[in-house]
Amino acid sequence: MESGGNSLPSIGTDGGKRKVCYFYDQEVGNYYYGQGHPMKPHRIRMTHALLSRYGLLGQMHMFSPNPARDRDLCRFHSDDYISFLRSVTPETQQDQIRALKRFNVGEDCPVFDGLYSFCQTYAGASVGGAVKLNHGFDIAVNWSGGLHHAKKCEASGFCYVNDIVLAILELLKQQERVLYVDIDIHHGDGVEEAFYTTDRVMTVSFHKFGDYFPGTGDIRDIGYGKGKYYSLNVPLDDGIDDESYQSLFKPIMGKVMEVFQPGAVVLQCGADSLSGDRLGCFNLSIKGHAECVKYMRSFNVPLLLLGGGGYTIRNVARCWCYETGVALGIELEDKMPPHEYYEYFGPDYTLHVAPSNMENKNTRQQLDEIRSKLLDYLSKLRHAPSVQFQERPPETEFPEADEDQEDLDDRHDRDSDMEIDDPKHYDETPRRSSTAVPSIRIKRENADNEPLNQDMHSAKVPEAVVEEVSYSKALDINSTLDEAVSGMKVEQDTSVKQTDSSSIIYPKS
Repeated sequence: MESGGNSLPSIGTDGGKRKVCYFYDQEVGNYYYGQGHPMKPHRIRMTHALLSRYGLLGQMHMFSPNPARDRDLCRFHSDDYISFLRSVTPETQQDQIRALKRFNVGEDCPVFDGLYSFCQTYAGASVGGAVKLNHGFDIAVNWSGGLHHAKKCEASGFCYVNDIVLAILELLKQQERVLYVDIDIHHGDGVEEAFYTTDRVMTVSFHKFGDYFPGTGDIRDIGYGKGKYYSLNVPLDDGIDDESYQSLFKPIMGKVMEVFQPGAVVLQCGADSLSGDRLGCFNLSIKGHAECVKYMRSFNVPLLLLGGGGYTIRNVARCWCYETGVALGIELEDKMPPHEYYEYFGPDYTLHVAPSNMENKNTRQQLDEIRSKLLDYLSKLRHAPSVQFQERPPETEFPEADEDQEDLDDRHDRDSDMEIDDPKHYDETPRRSSTAVPSIRIKRENADNEPLNQDMHSAKVPEAVVEEVSYSKALDINSTLDEAVSGMKVEQDTSVKQTDSSSIIYPKS
């Protein structure tokens, strides 16, 4: 494959070193969504174990994340939603049925022990990574982050708090423009929606489109108002392979970097776009997936690498371990060193796995049309937008520690700075109006871990609805961004529901 970018030699042990920081919480692997649920935080611990055995931890500055506080989370999310997440427990959820429905918390996004601490941990790591990039690091890595479906006032698609939006808001304190790139198989709807009407953040999502969760991400969704042409969507079909994927990724992202000229890049590396994923239907190899990381790294722009989806957990760990090596400029040996989760990777015990022989439904003509259309959109952006800063908000402060001596068990005080209302408050609050669309594919498996039949619970979103959703996303999001970046409190609800919350749950098996 072509090397791309503008500065780096091929990846190798001496190829283009970067100052890399890595965020990891030792408890993150203990969180458990529940029996039969495909999202398994244990994959983060498996990834960490591989990084350790490959000797990569010593090549990075390691940090234990400071848990995000309520006021940090409320820079994007609504107060009542965050208060609900903080208060709800598996024991009390039956007393808050209406609140569960209102905030779309239930079977697809279940209540589990330590839910709020989990949200604080992965969000704190992403914001911490953004802070480090703003203070001179080249690359920051948080494999526990990348939960791109969460909305301002609701959970969605296994995601509760949108750490990506929070990290981008932090980057915008220093950077005039931030680029968000999403290579998860699912559309990055929560991030796109948050920045749909601004020209300071460009979002580019490569995803499966059509009869697939979350049902958004049409090529015609390009942003609104000041944000027109600053949201790009690359709709793909089943079975796309490395060559086809890169035939779109490199020319599109090369042009984006040329015209948008971001001060920082956030790359969501969801591993459910890999071949053989339990919920996915693409056919990318780990090297093909990592080529996206390598390409974006080559532009020498501060880069935040985040996790995301990925449900064949042995392949998730393989992928994110290899991509950490790419971030460091180190090519890892395919033969896997023995480690505590070694048995997961049999019978071959290798870092890489071969793609399958599944049919690639993306024809050359379709790919050419998509590429041509998106490059045409980009041609309408004549120059990178300039931003006039009026007053820079205070930077997020974290306690500093000696990077070489830091104890991963050191904990920031998890006590909240927000008062909790009586839980009954949520049931008494009227549910806000929403833009409803037909029930669409959910993002889950049944309890015995067999993929669900795709036709059992899917419906294509009509074109008219897609256009209506695109238009409705414009509701005051520019003012939300402006106020958030200036450190002001946002009171009004600027999120736009794209689905009725009751449709994104487990169907009864």
